[in-house]
Amino acid sequence: MHGWIPSPQASVEASGEIALCKTGFPEDVYSAVLSQDVHEGQPLLNVKFSNCNGKRKVQYESSEPADFKVDEDGMVYAVRSFPLSSEHAKFLIYAQDKETQEKWQVAVKLSLKPTLPEDAVKESQEIEEIVFPRQATKHNGHLQRQKRDWVIPPINLPENSRGPFPQELVRIRSDRDKNLSLRYSVTGPGADQPPTGIFIINPISGQLSVTKPLDRELIARFHLRAHAVDINGNQVENPIDIVINVIDMNDNRPEFLHQVWNGTVPEGSKPGTYVMTVTAIDADDPNALNGMLRYRILSQAPSTPSPNMFTINNETGDIITVAAGLDREKVQQYTLIIQATDMEGNPTYGLSNTATAVITVTDVNDNPPEFTAMTFYGEVPENRVDVIVANLTVTDKDQPHTPAWNAMYRISGGDPTGRFAIQTDPNSNDGLVTVAKPIDFETNRMFVLTVAAENQVPLAKGIQHPPQSTATVSVTVIDVNENPYFAPNPKIIRQEEGLHAGTMLTTFTAQDPDRYMQQNIRYTKLSDPANWLKIDPVNGQITTIAVLDRESPNVKNNIYNATFLASDNGIPPMSGTGTLQIYLLDINDNAPQVLPQEAETCETPDPNSINITALDYDIDPNAGPFAFDLPLSPVTIKRNWTITRLNGDFAQLNLKIKFLEAGIYEVPIIITDSGNPPKSNISILRVKVCQCDSNGDCTDVDRIVGAGLGTGAIIAILLCIIILLILVLMFVVWMKRRDKERQAKQLLIDPEDDVRDNILKYDEEGGGEEDQDYDLSQLQQPDTVEPDAIKPVGIRRLDERPIHAEPQYPVRSAAPHPGDIGDFINEGLKAADNDPTAPPYDSLLVFDYEGSGSTAGSLSSLNSSSSGGEQDYDYLNDWGPRFKKLADMYGGGDD
Repeated sequence: MHGWIPSPQASVEASGEIALCKTGFPEDVYSAVLSQDVHEGQPLLNVKFSNCNGKRKVQYESSEPADFKVDEDGMVYAVRSFPLSSEHAKFLIYAQDKETQEKWQVAVKLSLKPTLPEDAVKESQEIEEIVFPRQATKHNGHLQRQKRDWVIPPINLPENSRGPFPQELVRIRSDRDKNLSLRYSVTGPGADQPPTGIFIINPISGQLSVTKPLDRELIARFHLRAHAVDINGNQVENPIDIVINVIDMNDNRPEFLHQVWNGTVPEGSKPGTYVMTVTAIDADDPNALNGMLRYRILSQAPSTPSPNMFTINNETGDIITVAAGLDREKVQQYTLIIQATDMEGNPTYGLSNTATAVITVTDVNDNPPEFTAMTFYGEVPENRVDVIVANLTVTDKDQPHTPAWNAMYRISGGDPTGRFAIQTDPNSNDGLVTVAKPIDFETNRMFVLTVAAENQVPLAKGIQHPPQSTATVSVTVIDVNENPYFAPNPKIIRQEEGLHAGTMLTTFTAQDPDRYMQQNIRYTKLSDPANWLKIDPVNGQITTIAVLDRESPNVKNNIYNATFLASDNGIPPMSGTGTLQIYLLDINDNAPQVLPQEAETCETPDPNSINITALDYDIDPNAGPFAFDLPLSPVTIKRNWTITRLNGDFAQLNLKIKFLEAGIYEVPIIITDSGNPPKSNISILRVKVCQCDSNGDCTDVDRIVGAGLGTGAIIAILLCIIILLILVLMFVVWMKRRDKERQAKQLLIDPEDDVRDNILKYDEEGGGEEDQDYDLSQLQQPDTVEPDAIKPVGIRRLDERPIHAEPQYPVRSAAPHPGDIGDFINEGLKAADNDPTAPPYDSLLVFDYEGSGSTAGSLSSLNSSSSGGEQDYDYLNDWGPRFKKLADMYGGGDD
């Protein structure tokens, strides 16, 4: 059974002001109002901790842990049952960061609920209870089901309740609590599921409470399940469903979807024209008065032509026109302040909000373009195109750069030949009158045009103005100096070629289009490729100055082109060109020639023959058919050759005799054309006669090739041979001169005795101090060396000069003949060999001492005396053939 029993509910009240986000407890003191008896596990209040960064892990503690404990969600519970007294009236809650050990505290103040009057006590005894339904029981071995239905009505709880909290809602009880010690619990969103801690239950008494205010806009309904278990955790009752409906309160103002709404309406719209729709929403229950909105227009700016140009549907928010007179040219935009109020628009109890509606009046074509003047004036030089003649200006009150403002111009009269055109300037909307075709002053000196202007789109219906505007354009043509022109151009005449110089061909004159200007024209020749013509500068007569030749390379297809220039004396002077084409008629002035000019044939008439034709630069009837014949002299021509005409253009030349020796023969052929009178010519055909094989091919290659060389080829070959001979001669002369220079430098030295290629220069050749004491006087001339008689007697070096009488060396004349150089050297050598005081060298050079440790010894040990056999020079044989000669000279060899 369950019943609804009115009873005072235990409440918990938490007070404080919410500050800005600051880590810690948002309030300094938390207060709770409790009944006198506190039960074990009873939730007392919920303390909140502001964790701004959301990363802190906080642990709660109580200053009286024996009486109160704090869960991780900040819910404070009673640890034991005790009567509330003054000693429990105040305690502290600590929050400590597990990582940084930072600590915060807040005070909790508990107070007793005031004593109720007696009748209120009686009323409080009637506590709303929800009793678990009885389960089916066994009777005589059969299950018996309770016959009545058990329906738990939902609990309605208003949102935004001010407490005090926890606020008791209902009490859940089981019939078995009389025999068993039971524990009660609730599960579901709002209890043990997010958002947790909103609803709590006393596990002993089963009292279900709410811990804080509810918000219907967040969660409109909670669905909880209540459980009853014994002290061992065994389920003693089936769970029951508890539905808690959050009753809506008018705590939300209407909110427009946009703070500024933009709409458009065409000007001239009739009343009732739809403009736009504004929409606001209310977070409260839309099915209740709290969420029922009504719209109205608070103000309109500007208020012309009427302060109430628009109205709004108070339920849908549709804005429509309510008055006529919308004119964009007067008012381009309206601003409306729209108000939305809930409670069905009740101004006393409803909440309101406003938004702005901006309505733009769009343009329609209700104003045609109008010309700013009735007549426009312009002028243009003749023969000019694509120039602006006049600028037409219009005004249009419609919105610029729209189809209702853009003007289109057309010429409605005064220009039957279409010489003028009008284009619209896209920026200024002006009409630009331009010349489309050249205008001739001599034909038309002035034009009067009728033009019309209209918009790109037609006028709106009901507009009384005419759809277009018209104006007049007066255009004056200015006379300018124009180019003279030849007529006809080109001018074609027919003349026979061969005209002699001084023949007047024709008169080629130009005309001046400027009839109203007194001007003179003079003529000059501009182009005459063959220089055959001249023109009279005044009257334009063309006369030949050379013979006209149709066969000239300057004549193409029998036509000769010459260009002449005509210039006037206007300001500025102008000129024009004309072409004279002379069609030259052919005369028989070119004799035919044989073609080809060279041919070859065999020594015997068979199997070859020569086919020939004629070349004539004239054309019919002065060309073919041709007549071919051989001359009477020399007589060998007709004796050796015969010619047969094949047709009008070709003939065949054959050997008349059975054998003709190979070689080159010049055969004259008489060719006559068909002109009137005919023209003949003796043309030479060079025939190469050669030995042929059975197929008729030449086998005498050398002779044919030699015979086939032309004069130019022979001259080129001779020049090449001469140049080659000159180069060879120059090379020989150069070699001889080089040999003479080499012989002069050798000084009669045998190449086998020349050891210069094997002498190496070393940086250090001395052997020490022993080799440094030598007589520098030996470097002087022999006749200037003084006797060394003052040296002390002792050990002397072999390369020192011994003390003996000076021998007489030969003296060379100041200007010796080059031929006695060898004799002079030989005489000096003999004198040195017999000179005991001379160094042991064949020349007057002094070599450094090369050291006593040398295997070869010093060259200073070589005496130049005739008794050279005292030393062993055999080792020089191992140094090569040049040193072998030296060993033979000083070793006593036969050579």
